[in-house]
Amino acid sequence: MDGVWLVLGETLLLSLGVTVLLGPLAIPVLHRLKFGQQVRDDGPASHLQKTGTPTMGGVMFLAGITVAGLWLAGRSAETLLMLGVTVGFGVIGLLDDLIKVVLKRPLGLKAREKMLGQVLLSALLAVLAVSCLGRGTDIVLPFSGFSVPGGLTIELGVWGYIIFAVLVVTGTANAVNLTDGLDGLAAGVTAVAAAAMVCLALLTGEAGVAAVLAAVAGGCLGFLVYNHHPARVFMGDTGSLALGGALGAAAVLTRSELFLVITGGIYVLEALSVILQVISFQLFGRRIFRMSPLHHHFELAGWSENRVVFTFWAAALLFAALGLAGLYRLG
Repeated sequence: MDGVWLVLGETLLLSLGVTVLLGPLAIPVLHRLKFGQQVRDDGPASHLQKTGTPTMGGVMFLAGITVAGLWLAGRSAETLLMLGVTVGFGVIGLLDDLIKVVLKRPLGLKAREKMLGQVLLSALLAVLAVSCLGRGTDIVLPFSGFSVPGGLTIELGVWGYIIFAVLVVTGTANAVNLTDGLDGLAAGVTAVAAAAMVCLALLTGEAGVAAVLAAVAGGCLGFLVYNHHPARVFMGDTGSLALGGALGAAAVLTRSELFLVITGGIYVLEALSVILQVISFQLFGRRIFRMSPLHHHFELAGWSENRVVFTFWAAALLFAALGLAGLYRLG
């Protein structure tokens, strides 16, 4: 086990190092190409000064994750599949970002185009996990004894599980995307979630998946060097979709989909705030929050950007601890 933790540490540090080293190279290039972020007119006034900050910085940690994953995480089918999904979601985000900054289409890819790519990648992951990797078609319930024999499961069947897995992976990717609205928020929250999921992966014997998750955590920490407030670069959809795809893929490969819902509780809250806001406005003509996603509500309530980010980071730690507690049986 000591050797496993050594590899995890090396993978985290290599991903972190590659990401940090790419910063002085990538950020000036993004500046010269004028790949700047467009800021919402209806957002907090303090965000207007962020206009023009380079986006698509997710390529930095995506490179770090890929290099560290291929070099140190091994070449198992699970590892390569997780890396493939991560890069695939990153490519979808990259296309979205390029359309925004090059073609000046603020909405990027059409929603159905973006979702189609995500669904196809997620479905391919689920099919391969079930048919080639012996993942099974059941889901494990938290707090039922995942860490010992006899944990409670629900059998979904092949098609039921594929649909469920698609919802988990695409839902996670888009929830991370919604969370990426403040300097350092998504990177910090994802570093915590990925670190917690390392333990879940080790428990299921997926050391390769655990190593890729360590690379994800390292890449996020390295990116924070440039993305903390005031951010010098944003990850863009390139980064947020890649991170969400990585977490979702890891959950599928380790049978921990429902644990991700707990461990990634911040993502759930951010996504729910948007859903509830839309439903409330359409049904009653009233908004529940000052603005959604949730982090903007607190900004408009007078919180500083750093206060919101640090509070959400702290909450992410609590959700991670709760997710790990879910490994054990209640009572």
